[in-house]
Amino acid sequence: MSRAGKGWLITGLLAVAAMAFRVSWNALKDIAAAIGADPTAATVYPLVVDGLMALALVVALALTGADRRFALRVLAGYTAASLVLNYVHGMVPTLHGGGRARLAGWAPAHWALVLLASSLPVGSIYFGSDLVAKVLHANPKADKAPDIMTNRSGPDQHEPGNAEQTESVWQSPDSTSTPVPTMPVVAPTVAPAEQAPAEPARKPTAPAAARPRRATGAVPKSARTTRPKRTADELLAEARSATAEWSAAELTADRIREAVRTSAANARTLRDTLTAERAAPAAAEAERPSLHAVPDSAHAATGGPAVETTETTNFVEEQAS
Repeated sequence: MSRAGKGWLITGLLAVAAMAFRVSWNALKDIAAAIGADPTAATVYPLVVDGLMALALVVALALTGADRRFALRVLAGYTAASLVLNYVHGMVPTLHGGGRARLAGWAPAHWALVLLASSLPVGSIYFGSDLVAKVLHANPKADKAPDIMTNRSGPDQHEPGNAEQTESVWQSPDSTSTPVPTMPVVAPTVAPAEQAPAEPARKPTAPAAARPRRATGAVPKSARTTRPKRTADELLAEARSATAEWSAAELTADRIREAVRTSAANARTLRDTLTAERAAPAAAEAERPSLHAVPDSAHAATGGPAVETTETTNFVEEQAS
């Protein structure tokens, strides 16, 4: 639509709004006089209702989001109130002459209409001030989406294209007699080493939760554990007591570490020591010589079984020791 067309459209809208305001003026003025308003208050009463309707409409066009919905609700509420009062003015003929009169024959309906007509000026003060404050404190930049900045990792310069050969325009003075062949001129190219190095792509930064926590200082003595440090002999004694009923397959460093509550290095040392202690009696038993029977001369002569004598046994044991 052209600018002139928009101007005529706005002019027509203002003319229709002015005529509608004039039609509603008489009804609202008589309603104000019926509830006890003086002539001056009754004259300006239509401005309170219909004027706030126009203000709410302008604010709804200027704001967005929740503020716009609030302005539309105010506009709808005051439009409904004006419609009710105009309807009552048309239904009650006694209101046309002005002065105090009942708005309805039924008492509860009369009281409700008087409350509605009396509360509209107070509501206009509250809602009108709120709408103006919302317009004054509106931030139009908050509704716009922030621009997304992209990271350009490549160089700003374009890559050099293929060299184009151009013909020379130089001509010798005696070109009229002997033509001089033209030489192709090659445009200088940029060496790869002279090009600006491409900026490396930036790696995305790790989130704050994945970064290591900085040290806050030494742990105070009051927060440290009060368990005294055990010596090697104490650890070995506890390991012997805890593993007394364990088999050789169960004697591992991990089980010793959990049973004694020590470090992995100490657990391996204790495992080696306990394994060596268990293997020592078996080695001594294996190195001890076995006893054998010595035949007796009397039984050997008769061909009887060999009998081990006490003297022979004692001699063998002395030799073994």
